[in-house]
Amino acid sequence: MAIRVLIADDHGVVAEGLRFVVEAQADMEVIACIQDSREAVRRSLEMNPDVVLMDHAMPLLNGAEATHLIRERCPETHVIILSMYSDQVHVVRALQAGATGYVVKKSAAKEVVDAIRTVHRGGRYLSKELADSVIDQVVHKAALEDRLERLSSRERQVLQMLAEGHAVPDIATTLSLSPKTVETYRARMMEKLDIHDLATLVKFAIQHGITTLE
Repeated sequence: MAIRVLIADDHGVVAEGLRFVVEAQADMEVIACIQDSREAVRRSLEMNPDVVLMDHAMPLLNGAEATHLIRERCPETHVIILSMYSDQVHVVRALQAGATGYVVKKSAAKEVVDAIRTVHRGGRYLSKELADSVIDQVVHKAALEDRLERLSSRERQVLQMLAEGHAVPDIATTLSLSPKTVETYRARMMEKLDIHDLATLVKFAIQHGITTLE
């Protein structure tokens, strides 16, 4: 039976390139190509793919948060994060969210097929582009001081949208919350992080891989 793959990438050219590579394999099929990470979560719940290829730098809900939601609700689905970053913050964050693979985008065409087969048979795949020191951090689960652990999943979503410049009413509409609830999340989040202004919040979000603002 073919490995069923769902591709989630908001760059159409990249997504089509990945589709071409995957569908060229006799043992794989692409069941959906999604450009919205929230939709990718919904479709994963409906379609139960074997593997999801998830772009890390997705707007509104980043790849790590989407991975967390997919793995929480579809534990049999494996997620491979595709990212332009190879630093330990992004790698460890992705694996903490439940990803079983991490591929640096510039190597994706060469590595993605091996990554899919590896995670599908229960292994873990880390891109060859990753430095040895980063791999050591991941394999041995060395503790990174991650202030994000203080935040709930919903608070991290609000953090990402604030950092991307969305106003409170827009965040409320997107997340199906009241503006007052969003303001409560914002106040609670900033208190937990001991951050008191938006500029510092944006800097924190970028440093911790919540958003790239690309």
